[in-house]
Amino acid sequence: MAELDGKVAVVIGAAGRGNMAQAIARRLAAGGARLVVAGRDPEPLAELAEELGGLAVAQCDLTSEEDLARLASAAVDRFGGIDIAVNATGWGLLKPFLDTSKEEIEKITALQFTGAILFYQAMLRAMRDGGSLVQISSATATIMLEDHAAYMGTKAGADHVIRCIANEFGDRGIRANSVAPGFTVTPMTGKAGRNPAVIGAFAKEYPLGRVGTSEDIAEAVAWLVSDACFMTGQTLQVNGGVTLRRNPRNAEIVAAVQAARAAAAPQA
Repeated sequence: MAELDGKVAVVIGAAGRGNMAQAIARRLAAGGARLVVAGRDPEPLAELAEELGGLAVAQCDLTSEEDLARLASAAVDRFGGIDIAVNATGWGLLKPFLDTSKEEIEKITALQFTGAILFYQAMLRAMRDGGSLVQISSATATIMLEDHAAYMGTKAGADHVIRCIANEFGDRGIRANSVAPGFTVTPMTGKAGRNPAVIGAFAKEYPLGRVGTSEDIAEAVAWLVSDACFMTGQTLQVNGGVTLRRNPRNAEIVAAVQAARAAAAPQA
C-alpha cells in the first residue's frame, strides 16, 4: 500500500510546466494521493490533471477568497474532502532594496503572505482531522541573499503563520510545516538557473556540493504529509546544508559568469 493511499491533496501554483508544484503533485500522486491542482493557466493544469487522473481548478488566484473557496469546494465535491494542502506559489522578486517600489512590495505581500493565509484558511475549513499543510518557503528566510528583501521577508512571515496554525490546529491532528529549498533549477530561476557558472557559484557554498532539484523538494513534501511524520510547526531545511554557510554575493556570481565567458572565448 502506498504511503498516501486514500488521501486527497490540493497543490496550488501548479500552472507552470516543469515547476516545483508540478513535481510535488506528481510525487504525491505516485504515493497514492488523489490530486487537485490549481493555478491561473488552464492549459498546463488540464494537462497535469489528465496525466495524474486528478482535477484541475484553473483561473484560481491565491489572493482571491472567492477563488480559494471555489477550489476547496471543488476538492470536496470531487473527492469528498481534503487531507493535504500545499502552497507552492511564489514570485522571485530580485530588486535592490531602495529600488523596490511600493507597488512591488504590495504585490509580493499579497502573493506570498496574505495569499498564503487566505489559502490555508480555505483549506482548513474543508480539511479532515489528521490532515497536513505544507508551505514552500526558502532558505533565504534564514540566510541572506542580496537584493531579495521583500521576497525573504514575506517568506519568513508565512513560515511564522505556519507555526501559528500548527499550534492552533494540533488538537485536530492537523500538522503544518514549511519546506525551505535553496537555489533550485526551476522556471522561476529563469536564465540564472540555466547558467552553469551561476549554478556553480551557489553549489560551492553547499556542504553537499550541489544545488537542489524540484524532486528533492517533492520527496520532502511527500514525507511531511505522510502519517509517518510526527512533526509540526517546523521548517525543514531541504537545501543541501546551505543554511550552515551562506549564499554567494552578487559580485561573486558576476565574477563566476565572467570567468566562464573568458574561459570559453577563443584564444588569440
